[in-house]
Amino acid sequence: MALSLGVHVGQQNMSMSDMRALWRKLDTAGVDWISAWDHFYEAPPKNGTEPHFEALATLGALAAETTHARIGCLVFYVGYRNPALLAKAATTLDHITNGRFELGIGAGWHIWEATAYGYAFPDIGTRLDMLDEAAQLIRRLLTEERTTFNGKHFQTVDASCLPAPVQANLPIWIGGVGEKRTLKIVADHADGWNAAYLSVDEFGRLNQVLDQWCEEEQRDPATVKRAANIMFNLGLDEADLARQRERLKADWGNASERVAGGALLCTPDRAVERVLDYVQAGADEVNIALRAPWHPEALDAWLNDIMPAVRAEVGSAKIQRKVPQ
Repeated sequence: MALSLGVHVGQQNMSMSDMRALWRKLDTAGVDWISAWDHFYEAPPKNGTEPHFEALATLGALAAETTHARIGCLVFYVGYRNPALLAKAATTLDHITNGRFELGIGAGWHIWEATAYGYAFPDIGTRLDMLDEAAQLIRRLLTEERTTFNGKHFQTVDASCLPAPVQANLPIWIGGVGEKRTLKIVADHADGWNAAYLSVDEFGRLNQVLDQWCEEEQRDPATVKRAANIMFNLGLDEADLARQRERLKADWGNASERVAGGALLCTPDRAVERVLDYVQAGADEVNIALRAPWHPEALDAWLNDIMPAVRAEVGSAKIQRKVPQ
């Protein structure tokens, strides 16, 4: 099987020059995927007290700085930008990267930044309705010569999206972990599903729920890729690992225990096993999530030692992704 190993870079607490240097480093090291996230404020929320760059403009720079890795955003909140605009932006980024861009969308969660910037943030049912419409509209705009769409939340009238993307099928990812609505929308409309900071057991459980939704919608589950984002809290030794645990508690508060369950919270000698657990639970892609600051030595250990070791294990056929039943 082919396993994608990526890096999800939160564009906060870094200068743009440092972030661009990081992207080049990752691309040169051979990571398969580099992504940003879609926030105006920092995550986890701290009331807009930390420097943070906007996602779409950031992706333009990321596209121009890389030549190997697929790139994207995990994920754009569909309430911040009209989906037709996202389709146009996705096409543009696909041309800048010569076919390396993939579009992620989701129902959002950061109510604090939305309120601060004057965006409506409706109830979750409404936001999921918006996500469902957005996925349909974007797909049509990326594949049809002209699109007229009359949704409750989004509309287009005889709209074209030219030039067409470089990719015949520009992949659409949907992020989220809601098993009743989100995973159904994935099964109905997406090429891939992304889940952030889930434990291995919970990722595996929801992976099976997605299989069931695919079967109910008469879709082959194997046609939907599965990606796990895991927090990068690699400790260089036991003392450093203890500091990483304390940092998680300080950053995430009451949510720290849940987030720690979906983190690379271990020393390097355990990291390969930790990643392979997600592969066995059904992940086609595993992305480490970087939030500055981090230990440069820990990132080097990931790029130079852990990532090649994971690939070797998967390439040896000792590890297999769970095959949908």
